[in-house]
Amino acid sequence: MKELLDFILRNILGKDSTYEIIEEDDGSIVKLTVKTAEDEGGMVIGKGGKVIKAIRNILRIKATLEKKKIILLVNPVLNK
Repeated sequence: MKELLDFILRNILGKDSTYEIIEEDDGSIVKLTVKTAEDEGGMVIGKGGKVIKAIRNILRIKATLEKKKIILLVNPVLNK
């Protein structure tokens, strides 16, 4: 799950961007938290939240195949 999210974010933000993905696996629930720089948080969320909704839908498909639930959070950090 983390590898798929990393692939998506690398292509959205660019290869020189720095971000951190924290994965917490609790059996049937996977919680992913993305920490980005404050100015890059908007690129991940997108206008009206369209980009983050699309990312969540892609991850939800993979989670359904693995019989799990997914929670995706974006946390823009001030000084990254």
